[in-house]
Amino acid sequence: MTMPVLPLNQVLQHIAALSVEDQTVIVQIVLKRLHESKRYQLLERIREAEDNYQAGRVTVGTVAQLMGQVQDD
Repeated sequence: MTMPVLPLNQVLQHIAALSVEDQTVIVQIVLKRLHESKRYQLLERIREAEDNYQAGRVTVGTVAQLMGQVQDD
């Protein structure tokens, strides 16, 4: 069963009605979830980079060499 999605302003109003301690707990929970989401996104990018490296879809060189290749294209 999916939960109804509340408008952001309504969520903020509900949070504002809570005690400062409860608001602090909510901030901590949201920050933890945000960090976990960003960590997951980073892991996905790392896996993609590793796959590209293993498949030979990676160019190696100095910055000047890479910029030269980009400008030639």
